[in-house]
Amino acid sequence: MFPAGFLFGAATSSYQVEGGNINDWTKWSKGDAGRACDSYNLFKKDFDLAVSLGHNAHRLSLEWSRIEPKEGEFDERELKHYEEVIKALKERGLEPFVTLWHFTLPVWFADKGGWLNKDSVVYFERYVTKVAETYKHLGIKFWVTINEPEIYTLNSYIRGIWPPGRKSVLYYRPVNNKLIKAHKSAYSIIKKIVPYSEIGIAKNNSYFESHGRNPWNKFIKVFADKHWNNYFLSRIKDQSDFIGLNYYFHNRINWWFNRNENKSVSDIGWEIYPDGLYRVLLDLKLYNKPIYITENGLADSEDKKRGDFIKDHLNFALKAMKDGVKLRGYFHWSLLDNFEWQKGFGPRFGLVEVDYKTMKRTVRPSAKEYKKIIETTLMG
Repeated sequence: MFPAGFLFGAATSSYQVEGGNINDWTKWSKGDAGRACDSYNLFKKDFDLAVSLGHNAHRLSLEWSRIEPKEGEFDERELKHYEEVIKALKERGLEPFVTLWHFTLPVWFADKGGWLNKDSVVYFERYVTKVAETYKHLGIKFWVTINEPEIYTLNSYIRGIWPPGRKSVLYYRPVNNKLIKAHKSAYSIIKKIVPYSEIGIAKNNSYFESHGRNPWNKFIKVFADKHWNNYFLSRIKDQSDFIGLNYYFHNRINWWFNRNENKSVSDIGWEIYPDGLYRVLLDLKLYNKPIYITENGLADSEDKKRGDFIKDHLNFALKAMKDGVKLRGYFHWSLLDNFEWQKGFGPRFGLVEVDYKTMKRTVRPSAKEYKKIIETTLMG
């Protein structure tokens, strides 16, 4: 049984669901989300769906490019819009988890070099200060400063498949270090303005499994755990009230990475490995922090695997809690089908299906299974 007060919900991010936005992704070859899910206009309907599915919390993000479309100029209309969004969540009894930055950048910031600009942290501080001051009266308890920093730097500065499309390992560590500074600054700013707040990041951690007794495999695992799973977290441990965990990947190491058996995979080939969630949660006990699973999901257009996926992952989450992990909540990715970055609209991650032509929402059977799990396992 999950304890009273445990948070169950789903997650979204602004650019992936809102529509009608202009940022650095809009210029990218595969980056125009267009209308997306039109959640900018339909957010109340979406939140009503979340409530009908038994959720008591929701993770969302604010779109920096809407709030500060020109350098140093804040759009009061957009600030008011997000105030209405947050109020709509609270009015429905949904605890907001507000993410300040989820991959997309204002065009002016990107044109200045993005996170490689020497003043990038200063620009982020200005944005965070404005947001915290504007919304301090709303009673927002949970703030996520940055979503998946290493995923961003990997795809934007090594693979080059996200804007700005750089392909050099030389950028990876400097950008990560800038994001560490940005988080620490944001933490201090929010704490000063909203003292009761709890602040963390959403960190993508993988379960690196050393296969067999080969010492080389164990060395690679230790290296990966240190430089992927823990590099960022170890440097912000004194400026984090909780850890947000995004879990998607198991990585079986046998002389090299990605030697997975792939007995069950999602529509886009990601291995389904719920035991990995348990392993990653146990590793996070090192930090002695409350943990929220801020993302966990799969692309499954026919909705054949999602119900079991949720059940199996939550079973391993319960197992981790029995073994001393301070797990406080679970957010499925995602509430809605949405724009999946360079993969476009093909992958279907939603508990709720979206017809992108009509914007009709259809609740999938797995969403009802998730609701049943919530209702039958939540104490109190």
